[in-house]
Amino acid sequence: MKRQLLILGILLSFVFGIEPKTRLPDFSIKLLNGKTVTIQELIKEGPILIDFWATWCVPCRKEMRYLNTFHQKYAQGGFKVLAVNQDTPKSLAKVRSFIRSNRYEFLVGLDPNKQISQKLNAVVLPTTLIVDRDGFIRWQHQGYIAGDEQEIERQIQMVLHGEQDGDETEKTAK
Repeated sequence: MKRQLLILGILLSFVFGIEPKTRLPDFSIKLLNGKTVTIQELIKEGPILIDFWATWCVPCRKEMRYLNTFHQKYAQGGFKVLAVNQDTPKSLAKVRSFIRSNRYEFLVGLDPNKQISQKLNAVVLPTTLIVDRDGFIRWQHQGYIAGDEQEIERQIQMVLHGEQDGDETEKTAK
């Protein structure tokens, strides 16, 4: 059984393109507030959750309230949430309005041409990645259904506490 799971994990890593403990490539991203930062600047202070989303994506919007909670709850440990929006440049006003009306406090990045999401194989929305302090992708999850927030929080806690259990990158789409 373990052998079958190992083979399945290897096959899925080829399909989705990110293997466990893959280093996150450095990239710059423009934030909703107009500033541009590199991902390396963000992870200097601690782990980061990167979530690819769009205003039209219903599961994304459902997940975001939990992301805000995680951002607030774990910020003292240097943890951040970066929600990378995939809407077109024409929809920027919708993005601002959505973030403001929901009083989200996490960082919002803009990727209207989907260059960053393509680098990270974020083909399904939402796609969530957890990156450790050293810049390694420790966990990836595609899709969102109610209850996924519990696993997301478990993975955040593991990366904050440096546990090895979080080394496995999840590749399932829901």
